[in-house]
Amino acid sequence: MPEPTAFALATAAESGQPSIRMVLLKDVDAEGFVFYTNLESRKARELAANRRAAMNFHWPPMERQVRIEGRVSPVSGAEADAYFATRPRGSQIGAWASRQSRPMEHATDLDARVAEFEKKYEGQTVPRPPFWSGFRLDPSSIEFWKGKPSRLHERHLFVREGDGWRVQLLYP
Repeated sequence: MPEPTAFALATAAESGQPSIRMVLLKDVDAEGFVFYTNLESRKARELAANRRAAMNFHWPPMERQVRIEGRVSPVSGAEADAYFATRPRGSQIGAWASRQSRPMEHATDLDARVAEFEKKYEGQTVPRPPFWSGFRLDPSSIEFWKGKPSRLHERHLFVREGDGWRVQLLYP
């Protein structure tokens, strides 16, 4: 699969209006699932207003899907710095150049901003922008879905209970 770490991230504004987009998973640990973004983006603004989100990984060739719901919190500055340092230089420059989710007047505006930041950081390490960081989704539930013939799919729902998980089978 070309992007096995790609997932749909669902957020909601304070008004309740839902929004969904594709994001890349960058880390998984005992605390949850980590992704990064521009903190001025729509998704970051929505996560600031409503700390609940949902993720959906869908792998059609394998007939598998994983749905995750939970609370989101910011990663530490040190964690964001460490991840940012591993990104390709072009992605680091892109983080500075993109005014994510804002209107762009001309198609050449982004190229001009990329050139501006390439010049600014020529011969230097590119620092993490102060408006760029990550979030960790701490799961309260995880559902594993497996496609089966006649749409009689297999579904296992794991629901967090204290320090453990309760498993429940669901009808398709």
